[in-house]
Amino acid sequence: MKPPKLQKGDEIRIVAPARSLALLSDENIKLATQQLEAHGFKVSFSKHAAERDRFMSSSIASRVSDMHEAFGDANVKALLTVIGGFNSNQLLEHLDYDLIKNNPKIVCGYSDITALCNALYAKTGLVTYSGPHFSSWAMQKGFEYDAEYFAKCLMQDGPFAIEPSKAWSDDQWYLDQEQRQFMENTGYAVICEGQAEGMIVGGNMCTFAALYGTAYIPPLDGSIVFLEDDDLAGETTAVEFDRRLQSLLQQKGARGIAGIVIGRFQKKSCMTKEKLAYIIATKKTPETVPVIANADFGHTNPIATFPIGGTARLSAKAGGEARLEILEH
Repeated sequence: MKPPKLQKGDEIRIVAPARSLALLSDENIKLATQQLEAHGFKVSFSKHAAERDRFMSSSIASRVSDMHEAFGDANVKALLTVIGGFNSNQLLEHLDYDLIKNNPKIVCGYSDITALCNALYAKTGLVTYSGPHFSSWAMQKGFEYDAEYFAKCLMQDGPFAIEPSKAWSDDQWYLDQEQRQFMENTGYAVICEGQAEGMIVGGNMCTFAALYGTAYIPPLDGSIVFLEDDDLAGETTAVEFDRRLQSLLQQKGARGIAGIVIGRFQKKSCMTKEKLAYIIATKKTPETVPVIANADFGHTNPIATFPIGGTARLSAKAGGEARLEILEH
């Protein structure tokens, strides 16, 4: 069930299913609002978006109420999350999935929003989207790629290829918009060769893992799994990724995974292509399952928007040649 595409003039509701709008500076709220409006959208904020508790979030009741109100408002065409966090999965048993199914709308965000996006797809069949947060739209430099793929996925019809960005950054851009550091992008890294086509699931790896064994994880059989993780584990990111991937492959239907796309790691993670190749080599995955890394999504910038529950085609060849296409979104 694909939600209607966005059009200029549509209202986007800013919701905070994880951390609060209060986390953002007034300046960045203003910048994000202005940039969305410059792209032709109307911006509105949920009633409890700026509510905050000791974890810089808000009560389950407040967050659920805001989600339900947004889905029930005929004027709202998309829900855009403020930012990520740690607790979106608290909402899953409280959501009115019939209301959501009967009012299909775009839901977009990443990181901790992975739990919400995959659960909505699993429970209702609604295609959701891993893509920029509301906070991301405050970025003044290096956001062109994000905006391009946001439009391709949420405003346009038809297949499109996700081409590697020309440059990327891993800086705290929201602290200093002028002193940005960009690095050349080397493109996709082929870990395992092969070709695949399948349904997209996944997103942030540690958040996706919170769904294992629950009613909120979508089917893995026949899927192309998108995986990324942040640098909270620092130099131990590689071993954390290793055991999380092992856990994923032990889930029901995992033997039917058709392909894996790994998002770019942050610098502090100390992850390398060689480490990834070793990790994949230790797993019981068929040799024909393609695996690529260094894709433009995750906790570096820029990021592409892709559909959870949509379909993708992946081709990975010797010599590092790879192609990633979004077929249905």
